[in-house]
Amino acid sequence: MRVRTTAAIAAVSSLALLTGCGAADMTKQASPFAGAQGARTVTLSVQSWVGAQSNVAVAQYLLEHELGYRVDTVQVDEVPAWDALSQGRVDALLEDWGHPEQEQRYVKDKRTIAPGGELGVTGHIGWFVPTYLAEQHPDITNWKNLDKYADLFRTPESGSKGQLMDGSPSYVTNDKALVKNLKLDYQVVFAGSEAAQITQMKQFAKEKKPFLTYWYSPQWLFEKVPMTEVKLPPYKEGCDADPEKVACAYPHTPLQKYLNADFAKKGGKAAAFLKKFRWTTEDQNEVSLMIADKKMSPEDAAKKWVDSHESTWRKWLS
Repeated sequence: MRVRTTAAIAAVSSLALLTGCGAADMTKQASPFAGAQGARTVTLSVQSWVGAQSNVAVAQYLLEHELGYRVDTVQVDEVPAWDALSQGRVDALLEDWGHPEQEQRYVKDKRTIAPGGELGVTGHIGWFVPTYLAEQHPDITNWKNLDKYADLFRTPESGSKGQLMDGSPSYVTNDKALVKNLKLDYQVVFAGSEAAQITQMKQFAKEKKPFLTYWYSPQWLFEKVPMTEVKLPPYKEGCDADPEKVACAYPHTPLQKYLNADFAKKGGKAAAFLKKFRWTTEDQNEVSLMIADKKMSPEDAAKKWVDSHESTWRKWLS
């Protein structure tokens, strides 16, 4: 259920870790390799958060080094990526957090996009506080008690209210509606990007300051900054159907892959490989940590993971 906005690139071997989101949508800048007649090329859509980059890095490495394809990557906001996928500008989207409207339009009605199967990773969005704060104030992890602690979370950006830190305005988030509908004395403040949000959280944690943030798993930062989820009203099917009336927690979402329908039928070994690509949260976080924390290039991180997990990826090629 996340949306990311990033700038389009056409880099074959360098999948750079982005430092921010919110750039102009470059969906119309199609890959020069997408749909090339007779060429062994694959174009992958890549989102700005590091977990999605990890998927693409490993898929790209194996497509190039094991199957002999040329791989192009296009970075684009996740919702416009459905348009690009439908039109054949990209061949595959490897991590979707749930977009029922797009699924209905492109998969069920137009049939220009085909399901690519589950990624193997379950995503979840929630509100989190640092664990050191939860240990000091155990009742802070229940949303009903948040107003009691609003003063702790005040910032210049939130004014007289407590700050609920979100990432980019382009993310799919229910937080403004939740604050309003739960009648909480908080202001949603956008950091601007995943990278900016991480920088703020790491600085708060270094100084042992309180913070309340929109965050999600899987995410490598949990290993560096332990966080505890705040319990919101339980999620029930349909409780988030009306974006203006949402007053419940976010769901747990098995992350999905999608392929351009023509590519799914005619993409040969590449399409078959991407359908079989399925790994665990631990696998994804292992690569994400190498990219984001150890500052390895995505290609080097992918190679290191591939070298030590042959029993996992070998079956994707069969």
